Amino acid sequence: MIREEVDCCKIFRDIYFAYISPAIQSMDTNARKPRLMYQSHWGLRESPFHGDMVMQSLHQSPTHQEALARLQFLVENHRRLGLLMGPSGSGKSLVLEAFAEQLRRRGRMVMKISLLGVEPAEILFLLATGLNSNPDLCTSTIVLWRAITDRLREFYYQKLDTVILLDDADCADNQVLAQVARLARHDAASEARLTFVLAGQREKIGRLSDQLLELAELRIDLEPWDQADTANFIKKSLIKAGRKSPVFSDSAIDRLQELTQGIPRRAAQIADLSLLAGAGANLQQIDAEVVESVYHELAAGGVER
Repeated sequence: MIREEVDCCKIFRDIYFAYISPAIQSMDTNARKPRLMYQSHWGLRESPFHGDMVMQSLHQSPTHQEALARLQFLVENHRRLGLLMGPSGSGKSLVLEAFAEQLRRRGRMVMKISLLGVEPAEILFLLATGLNSNPDLCTSTIVLWRAITDRLREFYYQKLDTVILLDDADCADNQVLAQVARLARHDAASEARLTFVLAGQREKIGRLSDQLLELAELRIDLEPWDQADTANFIKKSLIKAGRKSPVFSDSAIDRLQELTQGIPRRAAQIADLSLLAGAGANLQQIDAEVVESVYHELAAGGVER
């Protein structure tokens, strides 16, 4: 019995270094081969926990549906600024992207910008570009401001809602945030039809300027999933990818919830690599031991969990 446990651990180490580690470290064609292998093994049309599949499953969860509904309320009522907060990996960026797509389909003017690493000299250019002002790279700050405010005034007369989604606001340069605050205070009347949404980790959101925090009329918290949310995410993702029968045992779902603490990105990552490990070991079901092994191998490989 002890011998079998040792061999099992060795199998998962071999799988990690043969398949999982290369897939994490490389995005070339060769790295996709193990993923195609596991799709065939589990009877999947596509990877259930990657790309568009994850986005579809995530924003259909109750937590993310509520966030989207509250964001829609913010825009429809012409509120000036809202905060979208949650821990790293909770799906803030995916919610913003899903919301942006909803707004585009409804004919709203919307732009989504990550403020991570954006320099003070860049933000006005990015905003002007997002508003279709077509600025030149050498355009001065004064001209950029005029282009932005003229464009907003034009949209106001057209009765067109303008929504600016700013991701990673908690990591933004203070001067960038000052520019955002200045624009958010421009024509503060609700009739201006201008709405900002700033997203960031709740423990860091306090570093936003007092001006921005004072303007916030709605705070949306993305809470971690409970066990039922995680189980539903796994089940629906697999069904959408073409799998009809369950792959993860109840104990595997329970352990996945415990190890990831209900953080969606972690759950998707561990579930994906568990499928890869299970296919490599020619298993017919993912149990708690597989999830546990993948989790610890990720930790040993220095990958964020």
